[in-house]
Amino acid sequence: MLTSLLTAEGVRLSVREAGPAHGPAVVLVHGWAQSGEAWSHQLADPAFHAHAVDLRGHGESEVPDTGYRDSATWADDLRTVLDHTGPAVLVGWSYGGLVIADYLRAHGTSEVDGLVLVGAITEIGRDRPGGRSGRVMREALPAALSEDPAVAVPALHRFCVEQAPGLPGDAVQRLLGTALRVPSRVRGELFRRDVGSAEVLEAVDKPTLVVHGTADEVVDPAAGEYAAATIPGAELRWYEGIGHTPFLERPERFAADLAAFVAEVGR
Repeated sequence: MLTSLLTAEGVRLSVREAGPAHGPAVVLVHGWAQSGEAWSHQLADPAFHAHAVDLRGHGESEVPDTGYRDSATWADDLRTVLDHTGPAVLVGWSYGGLVIADYLRAHGTSEVDGLVLVGAITEIGRDRPGGRSGRVMREALPAALSEDPAVAVPALHRFCVEQAPGLPGDAVQRLLGTALRVPSRVRGELFRRDVGSAEVLEAVDKPTLVVHGTADEVVDPAAGEYAAATIPGAELRWYEGIGHTPFLERPERFAADLAAFVAEVGR
């Protein structure tokens, strides 16, 4: 089911919903230049009520002119989703972890049952330990942000192939197609931020699971270690030999890990 939500500033967000209506709510937040479709395995037959949002400027959501550099805007976008779902487990992949940190900075944890950070950043900017990038990300920029398709398309293709080398070809093509739908301006705006989150992470008082592939070359595993070390009581779970998409590269294991976590902490 595809649901349309309107933020306080009037931006339309698209949310894919699946699973039992009265099950624990789980909000899935995708990464840079992707969409809620990335969570296809989690939407297929979830034991919980899954809500996979398309962030502003991505997927089926509206593409406003502004807001991409503003933590408060990202926080309020996610607040709109939680106003719809009620208290939920928040799952953030890659840039989605930063959006969750934006939300926590503005609104705290009262509507949060737990956090799952998957190959995630929680900060962004030069020398921010929670935003440390890997080789694949560094090599993709700035070409992947270009308005010139002759420059951007090869860079995005390499990025999608190399972020998870074991993925089948059709999965890589879906990731590439989704990335190409995101306007180059939006792809660039998401990087024009400088945000630290140490105090935000230190204040988290809900159960937290950090999942990171040891072979992730988009978000350096050190970023996962930082989040796990900074959030009180967080558990760090390594996926050996896995790249940037544990939920696509090891879907059965990730589904089991997520379902167990939600069963333990969800309402």
